[in-house]
Amino acid sequence: MSTPKRPLIAIPARFAATTSALRYAAEVNARALVEAVWRAGGEPVSIHPADPATADVAERLARFDGLLLPGGGDLAPHRYGAAETHDSVYDVDDLQDVFDLEVARRALDSGMPTLAICRGLQVVNVALGGSLEQDMGGADHRHVVHPVAIQRGTLLERATCAEKAEVSCYHHQRVDRIGPGLEPTARAADGTVEGLELPGRPAWFTAVQWHPEDTAHQDPAQQRLFNALVESARDTHRR
Repeated sequence: MSTPKRPLIAIPARFAATTSALRYAAEVNARALVEAVWRAGGEPVSIHPADPATADVAERLARFDGLLLPGGGDLAPHRYGAAETHDSVYDVDDLQDVFDLEVARRALDSGMPTLAICRGLQVVNVALGGSLEQDMGGADHRHVVHPVAIQRGTLLERATCAEKAEVSCYHHQRVDRIGPGLEPTARAADGTVEGLELPGRPAWFTAVQWHPEDTAHQDPAQQRLFNALVESARDTHRR
């Protein structure tokens, strides 16, 4: 009896200036992220951030069954209408921004099952007309595990099977103005938006501000996010 094919999950690569094992600049994705997709039964595939003006993003995504928008550096503030850039903004890359924003728009337009993580959530919010708070100041959301409250009846709640979760965070920015159509699905104790969804969208989509891959190997609620993405991608593949 043949083993069912793993649905293909596209993960936009991140530019890295140096990687010791490869000696030169590289395109990478976090091992914990890739392993979480693999545990869920998906085939994680890094995709090159090429300029959408020279390589059609919709055409490139068409071969995949699902999308994972991962974490990374900051979006350039002008992408969401900011006139100035805070000193704490880091790792901005114009090509990465252009590519990620177009990937988010195309995936949401096409109905591709999508999970967005940390920067990924911020990309989706900006792609849909929202904005970001460039620096959270005294709010401590870097290198911490803290509780979030998850709204009942959301895809996030159904995926994690939880109304409260302990989540691993690493971010100094957060949602300011929520993009039209998006609704918050989780918040930290200080009010920070920790989850977003598009109610009424037929395809599976949820976004979280935290990094579920950090603890997915030991926290079933976090692994279930990847399981839900892959299962939705598998259903799409069967159609």
